[in-house]
This record gives sequence, C-alpha cells and structure tokens, in this order.
Amino acid sequence: MEFVNVAAAGVAVFVFGAVWYTVLAEKWMAASGVPLDETGAPANRSDPVPYITSFLSAILVAGMMRHVFELSGIDTMGKGLMSGFSIGIFLVSPWIATFYGFGARPKSLLLIDAGYATFGCTLIGLVLTAF
Repeated sequence: MEFVNVAAAGVAVFVFGAVWYTVLAEKWMAASGVPLDETGAPANRSDPVPYITSFLSAILVAGMMRHVFELSGIDTMGKGLMSGFSIGIFLVSPWIATFYGFGARPKSLLLIDAGYATFGCTLIGLVLTAF
C-alpha cells in the first residue's frame, strides 16, 4: 500500500510542476536562458528525457520522504504539510540557492525553482499523509 502513496505523491507533484512551470513559463525561460526555437518555446520541448527525469525524480523524492516520515512518526496531514514544507524550504531550497549563487543565476530563477521545490515537497507531504 505504501507504494501507492508514493506513486500518488509523485504523480501529484509532477502534475503540480507542469502547472507551476506553465504559469511561470515566460519568466522561467527568460531567467534560465534555456535555448528557444523559432516559435519562442524551449528547443528541447519534444525531448522526452527531461520529462522522464522529472517524473522519476518526483517518485524518488516522494519515496524518500515517505521513509523519513515513517521513521519520524509523521502520520497526520498537518504534520505532513509542515514537514513537507520544511523539507522544501530548509533542505532543498538552500542547495538550489547555493548552486545558483555560485553559478551567478538570476534571483528570479531561484524564486521560481525553489518555490517549486518548497511547494512540491509540501504537496508530497500532504499526499503521503492523506492515506
């Protein structure tokens, strides 16, 4: 049954990412410097590798969070929500900030990507504890 929780959380955060980056597409493309095609869309949008990588990463993060939640006794939606948020903002986002700081990446890109990490982990925490 835990595999179903992990799969549901992974799918939820993958879908959330699709919405997040669709809404913020123009700002993200400008800040990231991703190569664009003649239509103004990312040149690699038809390449399945980033999407597969993103989906597998979502499953891996959800699986590890489930393991941490189990070991920590995080078993309510409130605890899942706060723990997921804390993982995103205090563990994942500082790493992103470090990479982007040394890489001289724009602050707007940091906010977009760290925002996804924070709210994505929050969603994973919520879904994992909803079952």
